[in-house]
Formats: sequence, C-alpha cells, structure tokens
Amino acid sequence: MRKFLIALTILLALVASFILYTFYTTGYFREVTAKSEVGLVYSSIELPGVEDIALAREDSFLLLSVNDRASHRAGKEGYHGIYLVDLRSEQFDAVPISSELNFPFYPHGISIFKLDSATYGLLAINHVEGKHSIESFLLKGKTLHHLKTITGPELISPNDLVMVGSESFYFTNDHGYTSKWGLLAENYLAVKAASVGYFDGKKFELVAENLSYSNGIQVDTSRKLLYVASSREFSVGVYSLLPDGELSYIEDIPAGTGVDNIELGEDGMLWIGCHPNLLTFAAYASGKTPISPSEVITLTYQKEGEAIVRSVWTDPGTQLSGASVAVPFGDYLFIGNVMDTKVLVLKKN
Repeated sequence: MRKFLIALTILLALVASFILYTFYTTGYFREVTAKSEVGLVYSSIELPGVEDIALAREDSFLLLSVNDRASHRAGKEGYHGIYLVDLRSEQFDAVPISSELNFPFYPHGISIFKLDSATYGLLAINHVEGKHSIESFLLKGKTLHHLKTITGPELISPNDLVMVGSESFYFTNDHGYTSKWGLLAENYLAVKAASVGYFDGKKFELVAENLSYSNGIQVDTSRKLLYVASSREFSVGVYSLLPDGELSYIEDIPAGTGVDNIELGEDGMLWIGCHPNLLTFAAYASGKTPISPSEVITLTYQKEGEAIVRSVWTDPGTQLSGASVAVPFGDYLFIGNVMDTKVLVLKKN
C-alpha cells in the first residue's frame, strides 16, 4: 500500500508539474494591460480575419489576406480573398481584387515580389477542406491574374511564406503531425516537429526541421538572413541564407511572447504581431472566450548574441483580439489579426 501511495504521489506531482509547465510556457500567468509606445488609434479597416498583410512600400499599397474564420466556425461563408489598400489616401479603403477566381480561395500567409515597375508576383497559402496549396498570382495595378497552383507533400501544415525570387520562396509548416494526438503533443508537450521548407520554382525541400510551431517567416536579403517565428517557444530563429536555398542556423532570440507574422521595417527593424497568452488565444479561436490579448514587439538584430526586443503595444483584447501582424508605413502602423472584425490603424507619435 505504501509503495502504491508513493507511486501515486509521484504521478500526481508529475502531472501537476506538466500542467504548471504548460501554463507558464504559454504565457497564461502574464497580465496584459493596454499600452502603446507607437501612437494612438487613428482609424480601422472594417474587414474580418486579416491574418497577414503584405506591403509594397515603393508603390504605397497594402495587400490584405482576408478570411472570416469566425463565420466559417459558425458554418457561414464570410469574407475571404485578397484586398488592396491604396496608402496614398488616408481613407485606407480596402478594394477586393480576387473576387473573379473560379476556385475556393481562403488565404492565410501571403508574400509579394516586385518583378518590374508595374508588376508584382503574389503567393498565397490556401486552405480548403483540409487540403493545402500555394496559389501563384500576377498583380498589375489592381488586377490580379491567377497563374498556377503549387502543391506537394512537403506542405504539411503551411502557415506563412516569403518570396525570395519570382518563383522561389521559403515557407513554414506550423506542425509536423496531422493526427489529433500528434497535434496535442506539439501544442502542449512542445514536441518539436514543425519545419521550414524551400521551393526553387520546381521542387520542394525541407531545409530546417525539428522546430516548435514555426509561424511567421521573413527575409532580409541585404544581410542574407532569414527569420522564423516560433510561437510555442516564444522565440525568433535566425538563419543565414546559403546557396541553393539551404539555411545555416545562427541562434534563437527569446521574445517573451507568442510570435506570429514578421514584417521588415524600412530601417531593418522587425515588427511582429504576437499572442502573449497562447491558451487564451486557443480558447478564443475555438469560440470559447470572446476576446484574446494582443501584442506588437520590435526586434533589432545586430549580430549573433546582440538583439534588442521591445514590447511597443499591448492590449487585453478590448481594442483588438488575436493580433497576428504589424506593418509600419510612414506615420502609421497597421495591425491585423486572426479573427477580429477589423484592422487597427495607429498613427505614430
């Protein structure tokens, strides 16, 4: 009997330790209050589920990846597709540019690449009925032409991507398993099975593996660096770009929050939309709680071992829930989200 009680006590202690570990490493005990070091709310763009945003800085426009996930959860169609915002007007009106497509299109991560003075390449991750693809487009002015659909077994659970050429790109798989138990192990036991892949225009290759919920991805071509957000580990991985799409790992930078999409500012600073409490965000995404806290951080990477991370905007979820991307342009900061009803526009101090 005594041995049984000892074994039971050890088992209960292990279970309690696991629960505390999960709560601690997902930000559950963190109190999030409203704070802004980047300015006040100027306006909003009334579109739901703008999970990712691509900026064409030279030509002053945004592309919004729109997918009304809250409506989908309720069995409704909702808004979805690519919208364009002309930044030369401070009205920030969003115009749909993908409504003529003849296939289901529910975009997630997006990326653009300038081809010439009037044309951009656009790639968008598309999720339809549990199947994943990457849709390739040509953007001329406000006209979007679909070119092709890219698929492959390496697209396990694609989340975000970044173009590095007219046809080449890196992408993240936020999970490596597709089964219920595998997903639970990755989400709660922090099992590392996520990855980064590379497509050279013809074939896929996984170039970084054994990651923990790899999410946003961004490239700084001037410094030949690739950044990968690890939401579950609250960190940003830094890699050197090598020939043929290969990567060389440098380091992981602690971020203190659930990092999502990464955007590159004009000065090389990274702007990252974040989920400071992953468990609350998971409950919010499944419709169990009405709001989820949001955060925006900046990351200045100087060299290995020298990085500056700053939390510049936080909100408990009353202004914006589930922030996933933050894009600076001039005096403005555009903050998108996974499931809220609007893009928040801040005007910098």
